Amino acid sequence: MKQNLMYLEDSYIKECRSKVLGVKEGRYAILDNVLFYPKGGGQPHDTGIIEKEGEIYNVVYSGQFNGIVSQEVDKEGLDEGAEVICKLNWNRRYKIMKMHTAAHILASIFYKYGNAKITGNQLGEDKSRFDFSMEGFDRDKMQDYVNKANDIIEQEIEVKIYSLTYEDAMKINEIVKLASAFPPAIKKLRIVEIPGVDIQADAGTHVKNTKEIGKIEVVKLDNKGKNNKRIYFRLI
Repeated sequence: MKQNLMYLEDSYIKECRSKVLGVKEGRYAILDNVLFYPKGGGQPHDTGIIEKEGEIYNVVYSGQFNGIVSQEVDKEGLDEGAEVICKLNWNRRYKIMKMHTAAHILASIFYKYGNAKITGNQLGEDKSRFDFSMEGFDRDKMQDYVNKANDIIEQEIEVKIYSLTYEDAMKINEIVKLASAFPPAIKKLRIVEIPGVDIQADAGTHVKNTKEIGKIEVVKLDNKGKNNKRIYFRLI
């Protein structure tokens, strides 16, 4: 079953026409043009609406199962072969896009200056969380890392998104570890690069320029153990 994953091509597309390829259990729709990002990689799913002949179906969840993306709607009525209009909850998507790009910058700074590796994360619309391995619990040092991230954001760096073959990706030191997590059967990897700051194999949604992010603000810092620290942050 072939699907066009539009959120990978252009994170700024807000509306599209689509065809229902199938419906499971009455409320799980599989579409040919997929506008709604499925939950994964610490990034939450999109929401929005699917419209069929004037009838509105609210998208309450988007997920990927066995390589197929499906949208859960709030009621039955969508049927295979139906032509529909998909409309994204753009306000939610854009907040998460800004948060995701900010998270890449922050993670790179923590690694560069503190040798801290991210062990867990959860992006949100209004607040996000990072868990990372780092000895000691120095609040001033962590705030300094956030300040350094904000300095980068203010540089208005263009974010680049492109594809590389698995073999070419493995040649880049910064993403070898990430790329090696993908099986060689995957011939191409989607790369998100913030030039001079970060480069990753990544399937999430991002802004086009760091100037769109705003500013990172620390909400809370937690000492979760000897080598386990946590930061909650938001954008202002």
